[in-house]
Amino acid sequence: MKSVLLYLHGFNSSPGSAKAQQMAAWVAEYRPDIEVIIPAQPNTPAAAWAAIEKIIEDVSARHGAHLKLGAVGSSLGGFMATRVAEQYGCRAALINPAVRPHELLCDYLGPQTNPYTNECFELLPVHMDELRALAVPVTAPERLWILQQQEDEVLDYRKALTEYQFARLSLECGGNHAFTGFERYPAQIIHFLGL
Repeated sequence: MKSVLLYLHGFNSSPGSAKAQQMAAWVAEYRPDIEVIIPAQPNTPAAAWAAIEKIIEDVSARHGAHLKLGAVGSSLGGFMATRVAEQYGCRAALINPAVRPHELLCDYLGPQTNPYTNECFELLPVHMDELRALAVPVTAPERLWILQQQEDEVLDYRKALTEYQFARLSLECGGNHAFTGFERYPAQIIHFLGL
């Protein structure tokens, strides 16, 4: 089997985010047999999902039935990783995941600049429709692990508790949206994903 870890960053983030780099560094040191893919996702939802599907198709073509896929997603990446888990039957770890992002991101409509890439784009109402269309019901909560911090300043952690109520949950007091102390978790995440 070939183990592949797909890490999906959040809105206005990049493969250079701290959690993505911590995850990749841990895998490189302790599990170099795992292929890590941290794509720079397009800024709009439908384009991001199309890019994710293409990556998984390419990996599946390379490894066929020998592929063992696991996903990690942060914030909006957690929303996308939920869809990956549902569509491809793999496990996923969701870090402060966005729930109903079409409601959350309404507050961010208009011109945007990605602070990591300096790329400029405009978030439009049609993108909220794309997010709504990408939402999937959680049918296999046992494949999901939610890592949540209560002091997330961007997302209401209680929404994730409701959305993922039957999934494995690690809820921490304090913290923030970036998930303070994430470096404590890569080994446990890899174990949970079965990679």
